[in-house]
Amino acid sequence: MSSYEPDFCPRYHLAVEMIGRRWAGVILRELLRGATHFRQISDAIPDITDKLLSDRLKRFEQEGVVERHVLPTTPVTIEYRLTAKGRALEEVVREISTWAESWLPAEGEGGEADGAAPSGGEIEPAA
Repeated sequence: MSSYEPDFCPRYHLAVEMIGRRWAGVILRELLRGATHFRQISDAIPDITDKLLSDRLKRFEQEGVVERHVLPTTPVTIEYRLTAKGRALEEVVREISTWAESWLPAEGEGGEADGAAPSGGEIEPAA
């Protein structure tokens, strides 16, 4: 049993819930890599449904993490851009990526990763 007994922090809880929702972290990572269109994000994330992606983007917009911009083109084009609040999550997402590379097994591997030094976890711009 641990002697660590911190006071409950509602802000921390909200932050973890925001980035911890199903697919939310990978959506944020794609936005940080430069994806701005729905299809760019969708194509970069295998197995995400359009409905779930749409729901997450709307939720991020409500939380002030993403701005939705409607461009006057034919057909209408919609861009999603991170706000300052969303861009401030870059270091958090990078650190989670670095931790995952060091401690979690790659897909198809069993057990834990070797715990070697972090391999970077950089958020490379989308191609």
